[in-house]
Amino acid sequence: IRFDGQVLGYEEFVYYMMNKPQGVISATEDPNHKTVLDLLDDYARAKEVFPVGRLDIDTHGLLLLTNDGKLAHALLSPKRHVDKIYLARINGVMTDADVETFAQGVPLKDFTCQPAKLELVSVDTEKDQSLVRVSIAEGKFHQVKRMVKACGKTVVDLQRLTMGPLKLDESLALGE
Repeated sequence: IRFDGQVLGYEEFVYYMMNKPQGVISATEDPNHKTVLDLLDDYARAKEVFPVGRLDIDTHGLLLLTNDGKLAHALLSPKRHVDKIYLARINGVMTDADVETFAQGVPLKDFTCQPAKLELVSVDTEKDQSLVRVSIAEGKFHQVKRMVKACGKTVVDLQRLTMGPLKLDESLALGE
């Protein structure tokens, strides 16, 4: 379609990959905090996009924003078992016993997590710190942090790297 010689494009659905920074919430609006939509330009906001799932305010990394409700449902539905991979810096030494606990399903106060994969990337016993990769199919409230805490350690930094087949574009700066 042309108007005054200019081609008018139409996109029914749009998809944005964001490297969500810490301190920003995964919501469309909030009276108290900056939201991921506040980081978008007017064009993207006009497309009425929304975040697919949530990342806690202090978690950073891959966040998909779209106006495609069917895709969002497919990625978030528990029946689909879409894996999400996180990189977590931990205060405390994660062990092979923790790997087995994750594989069995970590029991929490209100539910038992589905089996998850915990990979020990690096462990520094002198500094009492670990770097781990966690793969989960669920996405319950503070789940990775709660799973680590159930093992007696604390997450000090959490980054989502993947969501299903989507991988965080490493060239995206925080907030892009």
